[in-house]
Amino acid sequence: MPTPLHLVTRPAQAAIRRWVVEAFPRHGGGVVDYDAPVGDPGLFDPDGATWRVHADFPGMLAGGLAALMLQTLHPLALAGVWDHSNFREDLVGRLRRTTTFVGGTTYAPRAAAEALIERVRHIHDQVRGVAEDGRPYEANDPALLTWVHATEAYSFLQGYRRYSHIRLPEGAADRYYDESRRVAEALGAREVPRSEAEVLAYFRQVRPTLAWTERTRVVLEVLGNVRLPVPAAGLSRDVFLHAGAALLPEWALRMLRRTPVQRAQARMAAHALWAMAPVFRAALTDGIAAHACRRLGRDPRSLHRWDALKGG
Repeated sequence: MPTPLHLVTRPAQAAIRRWVVEAFPRHGGGVVDYDAPVGDPGLFDPDGATWRVHADFPGMLAGGLAALMLQTLHPLALAGVWDHSNFREDLVGRLRRTTTFVGGTTYAPRAAAEALIERVRHIHDQVRGVAEDGRPYEANDPALLTWVHATEAYSFLQGYRRYSHIRLPEGAADRYYDESRRVAEALGAREVPRSEAEVLAYFRQVRPTLAWTERTRVVLEVLGNVRLPVPAAGLSRDVFLHAGAALLPEWALRMLRRTPVQRAQARMAAHALWAMAPVFRAALTDGIAAHACRRLGRDPRSLHRWDALKGG
């Protein structure tokens, strides 16, 4: 039976469903089958933290944008994007590919998830060069892989905390970091932080190597002008971009030169996204996480509860 929320927001739900499907198609141009083989849990425990954190669309999209902002501060990571990516012409495509990879490694059956990881490893083999300061870089560098993973995991978790309307139980953050590192390690990352304390310590350790550069400014400018293929593209982009910036730690806000006006915009966008988040959940009931649950004979609504994590 429809809940009052479903009845009141039904027109908005239909629009949001079209918005998400058009901007981020379920298969991302690939052929991942999330419905079979039946009983295959993939890389992660369906009762664990990763399935729950990654099921929250507003938090994941805002978190993904926050991670991109953080990543522009690492000169070597940024060099790879600058030299080997068409981000200026197809930033939406890059976002879609990242979404497909995170969704697939989280919810796809094991063989498909491992194939996605192997494909990315092969792509990374081609990404190498010399940064602006003369240092060589390669995408398969374990230290760079750890940086990319840490920024993403931190941002996704912060997005969940800020926008999901679900309280994160004690121990869940550490479990999320401990679980999610297995994808980074499969890609070749080493010494990956496995708890919240370790992630914060890692950021303190790496901060002296980070820098704002002209390339940082250019990439952020491209990101700030990206056109999502949805109605009200500019407004949608601004809400999610500013809501993503609201997730950044204070040290990153300073390094990214966020102005008082931008910080105020981030607070307003965060409030707006928090208010809209329940409508997103009501609208997005047939995504890849739901298909993965049905593959295992589970109720997709279980992803919005943490009772199974107890004792995990």
